[in-house]
Amino acid sequence: QVQLVESGGGLVQAGGSLRLSCAASGTIFSINVMGWYRQAPGKQRELVALITRGGITNYADSVKGRFTISRDNAKSTVYLQMNSLKPEDTAVYYCNADARATMSSSLYDYWGQGTRVTVSS
Repeated sequence: QVQLVESGGGLVQAGGSLRLSCAASGTIFSINVMGWYRQAPGKQRELVALITRGGITNYADSVKGRFTISRDNAKSTVYLQMNSLKPEDTAVYYCNADARATMSSSLYDYWGQGTRVTVSS
């Protein structure tokens, strides 16, 4: 079983920065794609950014040029550097990992509990 624990959320003024971290732990054989999603009040969960094990990234148009996703494979950790934050970035941010717990396991989508980001205007 893979556990994902996010940290780094909080309250920040518009234009400010935050760095989110998500560490995977437990029984881990391999982790493929890792990513960040967010869910604002009254809205559906949406993709923010993804990163493959090899470092290929993909971003939502709304965060391109402001957010940077990175990962440390040795630490099974993914990061999200968020700059030039806007009030519309306010949401609960969830870490996601596509992983195998053991060599014989199927790929499974794991989710963290979420970390809240609030951007004040």
